[in-house]
Amino acid sequence: MKLFKSVDGLLLFAVAVLVIGGLFIFLSASLGLLARDGAQFSDVATSQIVLGLGGGFIAMIIALSVPYRFWRKYALYLFIIAIVLSLLVFVPGIGLELKGAHRWLHVGPFTFQPSEALKIGYVLYLATWLSAVKRKIGNPMLGLLPFGLITAITGGILLLQPDTDTFLIIAASGGAMFFAAGAKWRDLGIILLVGILSLGIVVSQREYVLDRIKTFMNPSLDPQGASYQIKQSLLAIGAGEVFGRGFGQSVQKFGKLPEPISDSIFSVFAEEFGFVGSLALIVAFLIFALRGLWIAARAPDLFGGLVATGIVSLIIIQSFMNIAAMLGLFPLSGLPLPFVSHGGSALLIALGMVGLLMSVSRSVRT
Repeated sequence: MKLFKSVDGLLLFAVAVLVIGGLFIFLSASLGLLARDGAQFSDVATSQIVLGLGGGFIAMIIALSVPYRFWRKYALYLFIIAIVLSLLVFVPGIGLELKGAHRWLHVGPFTFQPSEALKIGYVLYLATWLSAVKRKIGNPMLGLLPFGLITAITGGILLLQPDTDTFLIIAASGGAMFFAAGAKWRDLGIILLVGILSLGIVVSQREYVLDRIKTFMNPSLDPQGASYQIKQSLLAIGAGEVFGRGFGQSVQKFGKLPEPISDSIFSVFAEEFGFVGSLALIVAFLIFALRGLWIAARAPDLFGGLVATGIVSLIIIQSFMNIAAMLGLFPLSGLPLPFVSHGGSALLIALGMVGLLMSVSRSVRT
């Protein structure tokens, strides 16, 4: 397509590898559903392919076709819409409750997770605001305080759902954008201190978060309970050895590995493609990250640079939190792997964000 000719080539290559490779990984991991009662392969495949890939490709084309500056005029409205959608999860009959969490909306035959829309809404509005106050950002009343308020509103909604992991990603991405906009080290130190204190409060109030940290510190603490997922994940990764068992040959996905199509999908991939395949996947994410930051640094205006920084941060922070958790290098988070894990709405929004990043890349200074 002519539309892609002016897009950064390395970025396009990395995205193509992640999306196409992610589809094959997902289809293989989904075979494990055949061994689970009540799980329907056709349902998850339809959601991933129709809503995720189909809808995501349309969203990407639209975002790529529209000059990225267009979204600046409507950033506040998009942010408000994302907030309203995120609040609708608490409305009976519209929101879907699962295991005590209110994170999904019924949209026809599909379910939609509005926190995914909140990610891009937050990034667009924060980029708009930061680019407008860039010369005053050093003033705590005009920089740090409004930044904290915007992030706190977003975080409050997510923590009520509760969706602590998504809030951590959004807050970290917002911090990266705040730093890129020229914030003072003093303000960044305050943000870090407040973040640590806030995390401590969340951990003390939510037992499941504390259990994850305890499991990370001592994986053998509860091998049949809280530590079971990391134990099975490491078994799957270790079984892959150097070159893996082969495509579709994972054993752990058949009833042994929790969430094989979601947050544990990297373990399935590592078992089938081994160290070499896992390294290739990580390299693809690294290329995406480095090229995305290269685009951010060469964007023609601060708004474009901040949007690119925010998008790259959202995707890469989540990716490496997921992979690190499966390797036992980070507490389990329950986060899906972008472009790969099951989640039609997540894939749709991710591809839409990629289209926006590609739109910025068409205007970079070479």
